Amino acid sequence: MSDYKNLFDLTGKVAIVTGGAGILGRGFCEGLAAHGAKVAMVDLKAEASDNKDIKGFACNVADPASVASMVDAVVNEFGSINILHNNAATKSDNLDAFFAPFEKYDLNEWRKIMAVNLDGMMLVAQSVGAQMVKQGNGGSIIQTSSIYGVAAPDQRIYEGSEYMGRPINTPAVYSVSKAGVIGLTQYLATYWAGQGIRVNTLTPGGVESGQNEAFQAKYSARVPLGRMAEKMDMVGALVYLASDASAYVTGQNLIVDGGLTVW
Repeated sequence: MSDYKNLFDLTGKVAIVTGGAGILGRGFCEGLAAHGAKVAMVDLKAEASDNKDIKGFACNVADPASVASMVDAVVNEFGSINILHNNAATKSDNLDAFFAPFEKYDLNEWRKIMAVNLDGMMLVAQSVGAQMVKQGNGGSIIQTSSIYGVAAPDQRIYEGSEYMGRPINTPAVYSVSKAGVIGLTQYLATYWAGQGIRVNTLTPGGVESGQNEAFQAKYSARVPLGRMAEKMDMVGALVYLASDASAYVTGQNLIVDGGLTVW
């Protein structure tokens, strides 16, 4: 009889989650650990966790030397890497520049965002993928995109919308960087298929995380399920893609958006 019950079991696996201390990152780390994995929670600063199976590591994903050092540190700590959740992204430390209109968008700001959201994805996948090839027993890489890497944002929802007390929008650099993540996933899925390394994209819809009521109402009206996502809504999808439950799935984009991109 097939062992269906244990398809999602990650016991004995080692996972890296970049952006692990972020809005979704901690839940991703905890979800993987709850299914048996040892988890490297990677962020700009090494963050502590109450979970004994989660250990913090510092890394600037836009810096090749920092990425290489982080991967070496994880291997030294845990012995191997079996799962990568390539999840780190940035909105910039200059929100006025980040949210500037496209006609006035600064090229240096564009490049700063791309350095993390796309270059960082490449650098971490490159280093971890090389380690997986060296180990010779396959692996699973999951890369976080966004619904705005698949479809353009509806500009109407931003009228009167705020995040943490300031007007917001989705700038083109964010959409373009997240679209690039999907292309990178598809390329790597075929590139490493012969080594048994699966590469997939996890694409979240909008997650409730400090937006004002105007934004939440307008966004939810665009979603068939009638609400924004909660952090927990993404964890099950990640565990599925990380585990043997998705053993025959590679090169795919799993969109978890309440149906928004269907309309």
